[in-house]
Amino acid sequence: MKKLVFAFAFILCLTLSAQDNYYTMYSFVVEPHNEATVYKLVDDYYSANKPEGIFVRLFENHFKNQDMKATHSIVFLGTLEDVGNMYSGGGNVNFELFITKLNQYIKDGAGSATGRHLALYGDTSTRYPFQRYYLLDVADTDKFDAEYNKFHSKHNPPGMLVNMGNTIVGQGGGHYNRWVIVGFKDMKSAIGGANQLVSGAALTARQKAWDAYMAAHGGVEVVGSGMRVLLGAW
Repeated sequence: MKKLVFAFAFILCLTLSAQDNYYTMYSFVVEPHNEATVYKLVDDYYSANKPEGIFVRLFENHFKNQDMKATHSIVFLGTLEDVGNMYSGGGNVNFELFITKLNQYIKDGAGSATGRHLALYGDTSTRYPFQRYYLLDVADTDKFDAEYNKFHSKHNPPGMLVNMGNTIVGQGGGHYNRWVIVGFKDMKSAIGGANQLVSGAALTARQKAWDAYMAAHGGVEVVGSGMRVLLGAW
């Protein structure tokens, strides 16, 4: 795996509770003329060889700052046991052939990390392919987690899924100890944001609760942000 390396990961869980989930992710650079080929190779392999108990997702990093060179990423999500089993299976001829083919169309790898999901709010029976993400430097993680859960348990609007977690190993450029992903059903909603999904008294209440949350979470600096788009799910 010379080009395909571990990177910072985000994924929205569809069936598992947030605190049961661990993730790893491969992040890489693909030139535009190779994007369709990379998708087909990933689809062909994981449609037939998905690891047991693991969710596999392929993303395009659509809006990103200049420091993030990765254009695509593959995320693996499951319980700690299932993720561990995925990496303890020994040699696999089909996988090695898949990686050999894939690396022919990857220009470069980008970063590495693994981590855990800590909180999830929203309708998990729906897929949210447009995902805004934020990397956060939190001054007091216990206080932040408590205030985050207090706000989102009451003021998460329909049509949006919010996921929060941390990175255990392999942090990229800049310091962050929490990440948040906000998933939307379409690009319009993703651009408009959460407040565009509510109105009237609900919007007033949400804004008031947001102001209280911002005043009570103990201090947070946003050190990175962007938007990614789900290309495939297995």
